[in-house]
Amino acid sequence: MVCTTLTHEKPVLNTPVLIEGLPGIGFVANIAALHLIKELKAKMFAEIHSSSFQDFTISTENGKTRFPLNELYYHKGRGKERDLIILYGNTQALTTIGQYELCGRVLEITKKLGCSQIITLGGLKYGKRIETPKLYCAASDAESLREALNLGAKIINGHIFGVAGLLVGLGKLQDMSGFCLLAETPGLYPDATAAREILKAVCKMLRLKVNLSKLDVAAEATRKILESFGLSITPIEEKTKEKPRSRWFI
Repeated sequence: MVCTTLTHEKPVLNTPVLIEGLPGIGFVANIAALHLIKELKAKMFAEIHSSSFQDFTISTENGKTRFPLNELYYHKGRGKERDLIILYGNTQALTTIGQYELCGRVLEITKKLGCSQIITLGGLKYGKRIETPKLYCAASDAESLREALNLGAKIINGHIFGVAGLLVGLGKLQDMSGFCLLAETPGLYPDATAAREILKAVCKMLRLKVNLSKLDVAAEATRKILESFGLSITPIEEKTKEKPRSRWFI
């Protein structure tokens, strides 16, 4: 197995927007995606498994196993809302080849469902607590860049590692436009504050009616998922020089 898909349903969608929400710095995208899934009651329609994901499983209290996994959810917009496809999971691929294979599979699936626009999310490490995180962006084309700038984001200079950058870049090769939206974060704990700023912008653009008051619940759920996979999240006040046990991206 390299990268395989288990499809549960083939939804019929109207030009859906792909929103990426995999783990990264501050787990900003993960929190934002999980909150959207819960608030919109999005439905999971496909699972993606990869031999480039982490090589272990975790036993649960009832004796079952949980393992590294990516999932695709869909939401059919109500009223003026846009249809969505949400990429959510507990890991990214751990190799360069694995990342390309994962992104290729996601683009293949979503393009067949009529998706031509991508929004990837993430955190931009700032180094200290921020009361109101600023947003930064990079885009595949001039029109997408204007959309991101109109949301109050500034242009980022530098590298965007992982799926957040790769999906936008590879999507352009398949005539799919999009942008990456990053929020400042210390990066040492699941950052609900940064996720809130991201979601304010995304919901405004896509006309989504989402209650953002329960983002702390999504952050706590993210923390518990990470701990179940043996990852302890250190509060910023207790920052140490220990090397991270896993590789995380933007």
